[in-house]
Amino acid sequence: MKIRSRKFKKRRERRRGIYLLPNLVTTASLFCGFYAIIAAIQGNFYQAAISILLAAVLDGLDGRIARMTQTTSAFGVQFDSLSDLVAFGLAPGIVVFLWALRPFNRFGWMAAFLYVVCGALRLARFNVQVGQIDPNYFMGLPIPAAATIVATTILLVFQMGGTNSTGYLLILILIYILSFLMVSNLRYPSFKGLKLAEKRSFNFLVAAVLLFVLIALEPFVMLTVFILGYVLSGPIVSVVLWRKKPEPEPVEKPV
Repeated sequence: MKIRSRKFKKRRERRRGIYLLPNLVTTASLFCGFYAIIAAIQGNFYQAAISILLAAVLDGLDGRIARMTQTTSAFGVQFDSLSDLVAFGLAPGIVVFLWALRPFNRFGWMAAFLYVVCGALRLARFNVQVGQIDPNYFMGLPIPAAATIVATTILLVFQMGGTNSTGYLLILILIYILSFLMVSNLRYPSFKGLKLAEKRSFNFLVAAVLLFVLIALEPFVMLTVFILGYVLSGPIVSVVLWRKKPEPEPVEKPV
């Protein structure tokens, strides 16, 4: 009887469906990445960059929705990872190649491919390290942050009226740097411990309002500044954590 009940329980678990709401948000993020590729092929790089940013917003929402509604699942984790590879790996790689890296021939497409493969390695490492490292930090630059850098760079260049060959060379170097940062051992803040529902001081509210005004005045410039600050925070946080690391106590040798 026990064996039959176990088999019945397993069959019932297999028949269980998937949670709809968070997976729909993940699907929307995946669609934005796919649309960014289509837009780039058609030469609409501005729309492609906007789509990548929208995918980043949706990617931040699906996990929070799943936790708030208690609908987290192993399926959702894997689906989210595959969606991230398309929206923040493949899409930015193709977009930036068609936009700026094509004139560099093999150096250009190698940079784009390196970005994609480093993003895939970053996601794979994150999946196997869940529960093994400090949840307050990411190891390596998160792939959504790298994709946001690519998107905001495109939007900023459009706002400035374009760039020349020297500017595209800097973008080529930027892609190589982002690829390295994603697979590095640098620690980046995850902000998972940040609780916006808690009470804050009045000065905190004033600072938040001023920040909102600055973003409203120059959204692309401020977004680029914020995300570049986050990219630079990795080396700074890693150095601080390394200095705080306690030194191993000397082992006394027997006389």
